[in-house]
Amino acid sequence: MTDSIRRSNRDRLFRGRLLRYAGIMLGCFISSSSINLFLVPAHLLSGGVAGVSMIVYYLSGWPIGLQMLLLNLPLLIAAWRTLGRGATLDIAFGTIFFSICVDMMKFLQAAAPVDDVMLAAIFGGVFNGIGYGLIFRMNGSSGGFDIVAAIVKKFYSFNMGGVIFAFNCIIMLLSAFLFGLAPAMFTLISMFMNSAVTDRIIAGFNTRKVVLIISEHVPFISEAIMTEVHRGVTFLHGQGAFTRKERNVLFVVVNLTQIAKIKQIAEAIDPQAFMIVLPASEVLGHGFSLPGTRFKIMIDHPHTIDYKK
Repeated sequence: MTDSIRRSNRDRLFRGRLLRYAGIMLGCFISSSSINLFLVPAHLLSGGVAGVSMIVYYLSGWPIGLQMLLLNLPLLIAAWRTLGRGATLDIAFGTIFFSICVDMMKFLQAAAPVDDVMLAAIFGGVFNGIGYGLIFRMNGSSGGFDIVAAIVKKFYSFNMGGVIFAFNCIIMLLSAFLFGLAPAMFTLISMFMNSAVTDRIIAGFNTRKVVLIISEHVPFISEAIMTEVHRGVTFLHGQGAFTRKERNVLFVVVNLTQIAKIKQIAEAIDPQAFMIVLPASEVLGHGFSLPGTRFKIMIDHPHTIDYKK
């Protein structure tokens, strides 16, 4: 029985790992296509090591992907020494595949779908963001400044986003100096779109909301929500700071489309109810997103996981 459970767990882990690497590869393919379809024909830049490689490409014609790979080699060595073997192998996979895809998709430059620089900046940023979002959502990396930021954070506790932003600002200044202010400003638009879409892909499009309700009739409101909205409800024990009166605070996580129904329920039962709606970027658990394969196996069969791997 134990052997069959272990085999089943290994199969699920293997399928999960395959799905993860497939997602990283798809993200690399989308981002590299975006660079060649929109950014390079419009003489714009991407962020990170790709941006540095594109500057050299515009000046000398050296292949972007090959430059990215060469620039990433010392960073991968540094990652191996500081972040460990497991993390470095994951980073190396995304880095190498992304570099190959950038040069492999070079033929798309001749098929640029837009002539307007503004449209190229917008669409380039959007599709770049989709690609990077998929990579990061699969807990992958395309190398470059992600490696630098991870190393810096380990030793100095800096915010990774701030480190990457600082490096990208340097690229922007260099772009403005070499190619003029206009391309740099369009590149800034592309980077903004890239960042916004990346964040949305990572967080997910199916927005959740946290609802907190304070009322004298919380039991009736909770019963109506469970019956009409079909969502589980939790009572949080609270106390008024002025009245010192103890009361239950209703806590429920719902989809965006269910907010209106909960408002109707609360107002119908208690017009004086105090209701707060908060954003929730990601929710794990029954009825929402499910945990990753490895963590689910750890919960279901904690003695069958080798925690050293």
